[in-house]
Amino acid sequence: MTQTIACIALGSNLDLPEGDSAWILDEAVRRLHAVQGVRVIAASSIHRTVPVGGPAGQRDYLNAVVAVTTFMAPRTLLELLLAIESGLGRVRDAAVRNGPRTLDLDLVLFGDAVIDEPGLHVPHPRLEGRSFVLRPLLEVHPGAVNPRTGRALASALRSCSPEAVSVCGNLGVPP
Repeated sequence: MTQTIACIALGSNLDLPEGDSAWILDEAVRRLHAVQGVRVIAASSIHRTVPVGGPAGQRDYLNAVVAVTTFMAPRTLLELLLAIESGLGRVRDAAVRNGPRTLDLDLVLFGDAVIDEPGLHVPHPRLEGRSFVLRPLLEVHPGAVNPRTGRALASALRSCSPEAVSVCGNLGVPP
């Protein structure tokens, strides 16, 4: 397999005893970067956003995006992301869509690949409508294009409904 640049969206709105949502995002990046065959090459600011959908009364989310280089196949990278989520307390409840979570990792872009397999859809199917993903994504990949539609993601962001978003910190790229 050749080396590919992938973009991964991170989100959190629940804390762990070890740390708050900002710590969880940082720890997810550290764990991702520690895996052989994955290298974090860019990280966005951390954006605080109101929840989109899901049960009422949730806390605001912290969202960010990292760009990585990897030799992994997309499915293998997805399995790694799911393992990191689980290791940081993510519990999936099929009955609660868009519910609160300690960590959500979404593979939003994998080079210019378009993938539609059970449990793996790249680019992320709702990418163009989510400013909380597009804003940090464009920080790490300003010229990003949706390989499915050919649309520049900067253009997609301009047509998204405005959401309350504030930059509240930075993710670090591990050494």
